[in-house]
Amino acid sequence: MSLDIARSIAFSGLSSTSVQISVTSSNISNADTTGYTRKTANQSSSVTNGVGTGVTVTGITSTVDKLLLKSLVSADSDLGSADTTNTYLTSLEKLYGSTSSTDSSSTGTSLANSIASLESALSSLASTPSSASLQSNVVSALDDVTSQLRETSSGIQKLRSNADQDISSSIDDVNTDLQNIADLNAEIKQTAAAGQSTADLEDQRNTALQDVASKMNVSYYTASNGDLQVYTTTGQALVDSSAHKISYTAAANVSSSTTYAGSPSSGFSAIAVNGVDITSQISGGDIGALITLRDKTLPAAQSQLDQLATQLASAVNTVSNTASSVPAPTSLTGTTSVTSSTALSATGTVRLAATDQNGNLVSYGDLDLSSYSTVGDLVTAINGISGISASVDANGHLSITATGSGNGVAINEMTSSVGSASRGFSDYFGLNDLVTGTSASDIAVNSSILSGASGLQLATLDSSSSLTVGSSVLTSGSATVVNAFSSALTASRTFSSIGGLATTTGSFADYASAIVADVASKSSQASTNYTAKETAQSTYASSLSSQSGVNLDEESANLSTLQNKYSAASALIQAINSMYSALLTAVQST
Repeated sequence: MSLDIARSIAFSGLSSTSVQISVTSSNISNADTTGYTRKTANQSSSVTNGVGTGVTVTGITSTVDKLLLKSLVSADSDLGSADTTNTYLTSLEKLYGSTSSTDSSSTGTSLANSIASLESALSSLASTPSSASLQSNVVSALDDVTSQLRETSSGIQKLRSNADQDISSSIDDVNTDLQNIADLNAEIKQTAAAGQSTADLEDQRNTALQDVASKMNVSYYTASNGDLQVYTTTGQALVDSSAHKISYTAAANVSSSTTYAGSPSSGFSAIAVNGVDITSQISGGDIGALITLRDKTLPAAQSQLDQLATQLASAVNTVSNTASSVPAPTSLTGTTSVTSSTALSATGTVRLAATDQNGNLVSYGDLDLSSYSTVGDLVTAINGISGISASVDANGHLSITATGSGNGVAINEMTSSVGSASRGFSDYFGLNDLVTGTSASDIAVNSSILSGASGLQLATLDSSSSLTVGSSVLTSGSATVVNAFSSALTASRTFSSIGGLATTTGSFADYASAIVADVASKSSQASTNYTAKETAQSTYASSLSSQSGVNLDEESANLSTLQNKYSAASALIQAINSMYSALLTAVQST
């Protein structure tokens, strides 16, 4: 072998080893870089005329198991969904308060505990119904219940609003990743065409793909030209020859009536790509979980809360409308929307009376409701009772007023039955409601009672066949109405199946406990699911890392071996150079 060939072989070995050392050093320095895979400098022998002439580095590559990567991408979507669901349901559970307290001297803060406190306040009042302080305690306890219902409802809608904003934020992140993938596709093709390694660029592209998958479930494949193409699960292109931006507009305001309708003007807008609504195609990842939370899970919780609020208001108001405060209020204004022409379907008798400040009779009248076909007819009849006037006010509510100075209006529903539900006269029109509102979002104690302008309705208008002017017809401090309130709260009633909670029979406290338990159960399940998905994702990530990641011990040992090879190649070159010098000296001396 000529010295020229020997030197060429030595230099090729030195050059190849230098590249391998560089690649190995890069592996070691990037061992903790997210998404980085172990790179290998591949080399092959150079042969000329059947004689080895050295080695050549043919490329720098990394080996990634495609099936493992696909499994990891799927696990990323599952974990993203589980993580988001767990976070939101933990927050939802906190809204409902705890059923117990770490402080042994106090009770829990859940709705069930608040209702139990109201029951206790009514029990105390029953023993001394004329006590102003105990009446105040009942009003305060009821206010606590209604306030907690409103606050919990508001909290649920706040979570829905947060979910909607998070959808928008996550979509922005996905759009950035999609554009990054498209840019890397172009760069990888250019780099490959120049004969350079694309391994690092492919790592960056796989990292972007995993980030997309953590936000939403996608399908993907690598095209024959090397492009990574990404699609929704039903085939809507997100990245093909270019990135397709996902559009979404978060709702400005969110309430229980805000629903997904595909239009910002009528609710939540559509998540769209090139004008195609892909909302229903996103079922996994962070965004998929947020859509489910916003449109299903949280509205289900709201529906349970609304059922509790509406039945509570109905039960309490059914009792309060059979009674009156003492002194009776100057006027009573209903909550039911009517007009003078509204048909009146009613039977039985109702008694209306004007009373003075002490509950003594000023005037009264008994009305046979079957005699009136419209609300206007009823108003006319009420106006025929001395000392009382009636009208349908500008807001469309029946209003009844005592005309005498200092006098008030009291009602005894007697045998009255109004409407398809056969409700008492006062209850049907909502004339003496203790609680106002139509859902958990607006339920409240009647403002006049809460402020103290009117007293708690605990007296009943005398139902004797005939009354004498000047006689006492409203007796304050009877336990009858207090006990009726207590019975309304504690009596067993049916709560229909709603929001994933089966039909429940029991008291209000029982149903409140069932709601809290249902939310706690869902939160616990979400936590368990998150742990399982985290373990699965970690397992796939570890498997992929073992297959294509950097092992510092192996790389360090490999670096030591390469350094020895480099030293050997350097020594060979020095020896060849010495031989050249000796040969040159011998030639010159002859």
